[in-house]
Amino acid sequence: MKIAMFTDAFFPRINGVYISVKSFAVELAKLGHEVCIVCPSYEGTKKSYEEKLDVENGKSVLVLRISSHRFIFSKEDRFTKITQWSFMKKFLDEWKSDLVHINSEFVVGRFGYYYSKSRNIPMVFTFHTYWETYIKNYVKMIPGFIARGFGRNVSIFFLKRADCIIAPTQRFADVVKKYGIQRESYVLPTGISLNPVSKEDDKTIEIISKIKKDFPACEGKKILLYVGRIAIEKNLDFLLEVFDEIKTTNDDVCLIFVGGGPALEHLKEVASKSPNANLIHFTGYFEREELPYVYKMADVFVFPSMTETQGLVTIEAMMQNIPVVAIGEMGTLDVMQGDNGGFMVKNDLRQFVNRVQLLLNDKEVWAQKSKEAGEWSKQWSISVTAEKLAQIYENTLKS
Repeated sequence: MKIAMFTDAFFPRINGVYISVKSFAVELAKLGHEVCIVCPSYEGTKKSYEEKLDVENGKSVLVLRISSHRFIFSKEDRFTKITQWSFMKKFLDEWKSDLVHINSEFVVGRFGYYYSKSRNIPMVFTFHTYWETYIKNYVKMIPGFIARGFGRNVSIFFLKRADCIIAPTQRFADVVKKYGIQRESYVLPTGISLNPVSKEDDKTIEIISKIKKDFPACEGKKILLYVGRIAIEKNLDFLLEVFDEIKTTNDDVCLIFVGGGPALEHLKEVASKSPNANLIHFTGYFEREELPYVYKMADVFVFPSMTETQGLVTIEAMMQNIPVVAIGEMGTLDVMQGDNGGFMVKNDLRQFVNRVQLLLNDKEVWAQKSKEAGEWSKQWSISVTAEKLAQIYENTLKS
């Protein structure tokens, strides 16, 4: 098959949609399919050009960048120029795609919809983001009921018109029904392509040594780790409160944030006022290929976000046998489904602190949850989910 994947977010913009699109595209190419990712250009990338992601054995994924400019509500995101429609259409006409897979709802997503209808080819839509609740993080100046209505309509536009709907979790499939869309949704989580690594690997030792060199205060201490975007909707101020509480009883612990984002300076400022500021460290971004080794340095992975579609980083941490303590909301609730691979808690400071302390202080509980995490994470292997996605494409083409 020849699949055109449309997304309004792609590298260097790193988020769950980017990870999903890239992971599936690479794995589909390994299975012998041809994939073209249509996405915006970013500062530092060329405009209106094609590039290739090398896969293996001479296979690759085509990436078509569309000229764009900064999005007014988010400096990380891009707004693709509508004038690029003809350029994109000409390119895909020559490429001759069999199917369109839309992964976002803005200009690039609209391009995908109009292209599928104008060329009469099937359109698959993955409902990645619950915009009805998520959009408030971007347009705070607009009254809540208006923002929610706009977010709801953005999603419904594509849900009504898709030939096939993919929901990353059952919770999202339930939202499709709540919106009155009378069409069965395939529930297909994004697979994870990161493989388990050993703490004795040379690469693990190299990366952990680099972090400890930059942050010598963590030497000999147990490490609480967060990996992901540093954004307001991730509820990271809460994590600083958790750390201060833990430090009242556990002196041998530090907190490391891996990643970047629009709230990084805000979080650094809040952290600087903590009585434990010297034990809080911000590493910035790591290349995705380096993340398994980064996870391996942690004793507990802590994840306070309540807005996740899937909570992919919790799976990634568990793949490295790192127990997780996370707030059981949205995608995290679907991933952990209770205390699997760690502890799923309410949005409650005391409960979160207690579960982290249990893992830090009880070696038997930590060992049990570490083993459990590795086993629980296996069901999200990208090789398994990509084959399921290919079958969904086949079913859509046949129908």
